[in-house]
Amino acid sequence: MMSCMRTVIDVPDEVIRSLDKVGDIENRSRAELIREAIAEYLKRKAVAPAEAAFGLWQQKAKDGVQFQRELRDEWVSR
Repeated sequence: MMSCMRTVIDVPDEVIRSLDKVGDIENRSRAELIREAIAEYLKRKAVAPAEAAFGLWQQKAKDGVQFQRELRDEWVSR
């Protein structure tokens, strides 16, 4: 069984009215629609940490190792 936490958010009245219309049409609760919308949003936005790192320096003019050396040189010269 999935653990759930109750939360309170402010949602504009027109959004609530729209949710209620969809809920009536689909015979689903407002809470169910909101949970589904959040899950879909997170699926689109989620990026695995390892995948997010690939290609970071792809568009950079400077080599990543050289950039690191320059940063370390700044630390030493201070």
